[in-house]
Amino acid sequence: MNSIGEECTDLKKRYDDCFNSWFSERFLKGDHDDSVCAGIFKVYQECVKKAMKQQNIDFKEIDKDVLGTDSEFKAPPDNHS
Repeated sequence: MNSIGEECTDLKKRYDDCFNSWFSERFLKGDHDDSVCAGIFKVYQECVKKAMKQQNIDFKEIDKDVLGTDSEFKAPPDNHS
């Protein structure tokens, strides 16, 4: 699957590869130190944030807690009008 921003897709693939390798080669063998992929994750995360800004996606909506609130079963507002 591609990333939200075309320019982030290569970074996403690199992070996915790192995570999958860490998970299968380390985590499943008891090593829970996930710092091995932290650097590429940070770079990928910054790329995604930039792409979100370019697409006018509000970060507050992404981070908002919905589960367990009255908003959980409400349809999101239609902002495409």
